[in-house]
Amino acid sequence: MEWVLKLDTIDLVAKEFWNFFENKKIFGFQGNMGSGKTTFIRSLCEAKQVSSPFGSPSFSIINEYKYPGGKIFHVDLYRLKDPEEVIRAGVEDCFYSGDICLIEWPEKAPGIFPPETVYISIDTVDRETRKIRSEASS
Repeated sequence: MEWVLKLDTIDLVAKEFWNFFENKKIFGFQGNMGSGKTTFIRSLCEAKQVSSPFGSPSFSIINEYKYPGGKIFHVDLYRLKDPEEVIRAGVEDCFYSGDICLIEWPEKAPGIFPPETVYISIDTVDRETRKIRSEASS
């Protein structure tokens, strides 16, 4: 699936995203620094009616949010050095929790993601436009 969007329509795309991936739980978000990974994840959480305060997990590594259907784990692997450090941080526990997992920088830990992971690429087209593409790995 592919969406090209202006940043002011990101909330609409977030709703479409959940409709398209209603049975998926694990998502890896790839893109350059500043491409909009955290911004899109914020919109995904808003679309799920997250009641917990939202924040970037750049330093905490894992944030947990509550929504009416359960929990969402928001993971940022940017500061981690290798797959072993990712495992020690407890990221695999999120994968197998049965809850939604939204992971930024999955390329930091290739090989640890379950086969059902959906990889999302976010590319900057221009200052206000992003291209979001998905690829299911199974």
